[in-house]
Amino acid sequence: MRKLENQELPRLDIRSFKEHPKNPLVLVLDNIRSLNNVGSAFRTADAFLLEKIYLCGITGKPPHREINKTALGATESVDWEYHESITETISQLTKNGYKVALVEQADTSIMLMDFRPDPDNKIALVFGNEVFGVHEDLLPMADYCLEIPQYGTKHSLNISVSVGIVVWAVLEKMGRL
Repeated sequence: MRKLENQELPRLDIRSFKEHPKNPLVLVLDNIRSLNNVGSAFRTADAFLLEKIYLCGITGKPPHREINKTALGATESVDWEYHESITETISQLTKNGYKVALVEQADTSIMLMDFRPDPDNKIALVFGNEVFGVHEDLLPMADYCLEIPQYGTKHSLNISVSVGIVVWAVLEKMGRL
């Protein structure tokens, strides 16, 4: 066994990435305080060919040194938009045919392993603030509320970890990996 060199890895350049068909997922980051978490979300969106990232509320936006530190150039490849209002963003995504999936612990959450998305749907995955989670006002706007099962003493995961887990699981269930 040997590690592959970077030049041996099949990777797209930025222009090819922009032109390549995307997976029908967008990320919506609402009031994310950590710029490192924002950068990590960009890197995950790049890795899985996601359509776009929507940055809302106080979420930092590129260009920023702290975002770039973890994004490693993904802010150049992944399309993104900033909107102050999360509710207006969700309303627009719904009008554009996206199913809205909040990633949150709620009384009607679907455990991630039990989620069965329609492979033909476009899905907006919404991640909320690191401390307070998804804003309560979004619950009635959601088609789904997804929860990552956890078995230890803590009640949450870092958002950068959550984004990776949820994106991989949803794409796998949609048959897109």
